[in-house]
Amino acid sequence: MKIIDELLLRGLIQDISDEGLLRSLKAGDTFYVGFDPTAPSLQVGNLVPLVTAIHLAKAGLKPLILFGGATGSIGDPSGKSEERKLLSREELDKNVRHQTAQAKALFARVGVEAEFINNLDWTQDLTLLDFLRDVGKHFTVNYMIAKETVKKRLGGEGISFTEFSYMLLQGFDFHHLYKTRNCRMQIGGSDQWGNITAGLELIRKKENGEREEQGPLAFSIPLLTDSHGKKFGKSESGAVWIDPELFSPYKFHQYWLNCADEDVVKCLKMLTFLPQDVIESAEKEIKNHPEKRDAQRLLADEMCTLVHGSEATKLAKASAEVLFGGSCENLDDSELESIFRDVPSYSVARENLHSMSFVELLTESGAVKSKGEGKKLVGNGGAYLNNERVDNPQFKIQASPVAERGIFIVRTGKKNYRLIRVMG
Repeated sequence: MKIIDELLLRGLIQDISDEGLLRSLKAGDTFYVGFDPTAPSLQVGNLVPLVTAIHLAKAGLKPLILFGGATGSIGDPSGKSEERKLLSREELDKNVRHQTAQAKALFARVGVEAEFINNLDWTQDLTLLDFLRDVGKHFTVNYMIAKETVKKRLGGEGISFTEFSYMLLQGFDFHHLYKTRNCRMQIGGSDQWGNITAGLELIRKKENGEREEQGPLAFSIPLLTDSHGKKFGKSESGAVWIDPELFSPYKFHQYWLNCADEDVVKCLKMLTFLPQDVIESAEKEIKNHPEKRDAQRLLADEMCTLVHGSEATKLAKASAEVLFGGSCENLDDSELESIFRDVPSYSVARENLHSMSFVELLTESGAVKSKGEGKKLVGNGGAYLNNERVDNPQFKIQASPVAERGIFIVRTGKKNYRLIRVMG
């Protein structure tokens, strides 16, 4: 399939189990990619396999997007130096629902169909004895401890039998989908390669060494790292979540705007669906006019639109303008609330607001420590009401259009904001 060359060109394929089989894929073949619901939201690192799945789906393959209600209760040791915290069934079920909804929205936004499944559905009634007889007997301990993930843990904090058995559960998933859904291929992050190949091993042993044209195959996807080898997906405030409540569209857009010149082309290739000629043009712009940061703006717009939608991207860009002193004139209360939800806020009764001076509001809201400081700040031109400078220390809020609004902002200096909520 031509899509394989496209994925290779974009840097989305690392390990391949059988390149001949991979290139023999045809429209209608089924593949799967799995995610363990160990957090309340998907995050940036999860976008790479999801974007890869969308590429394959656009080429005519059928994606199964699996959420690990079963494997998530065990904990994958891959990439971890110590045991994961076990989550309750209630937490896992909630995370599965939330992450499934996020993935569905992502696929819907690009107009691609997929099926969303939960491995708990075929695992919850499996008995321990049946699992040991039907799966465990096909793997030697020697084979399992040779896996890089297990070797690292054995050389450090050690590994529990629970996490040691994780690769068997993932292998069981692949075999189940291969037999019941004619799922030929599994894809996943490169840190999953040991678990993925365990599935290939199980299928071949249980299906008598099956290697014909319709046999199982797999490939891994490189982890998204920057030029220093550090994983993408971390910000000053923590993980870069897909959930807008955990990480706002404005912050998400800014995260990509701050991408380093040496990393932006890689991100455009791996995370967007932009044609290669557009990406090549962006690369030339970086070399010729790095100060313009056009490539970063392109990346930020594409990523924010993919994850949050075009309207969220427009608001994120408007937010940036407002936060850097732009006009609030055309923003309604809900938009102001969204833009400034991360700044300190102050609530005031409307009847009290009407009798307040601007300096009193600055003091009451905590924007300044005292009326004296407020008067001095206003006199020096350093205080703003909805980003409009106020230079009269005696100015009354009632004289401003904001007196009739439900929400407005005050600013001291360049970036010190207070969100004012008017009650009543």
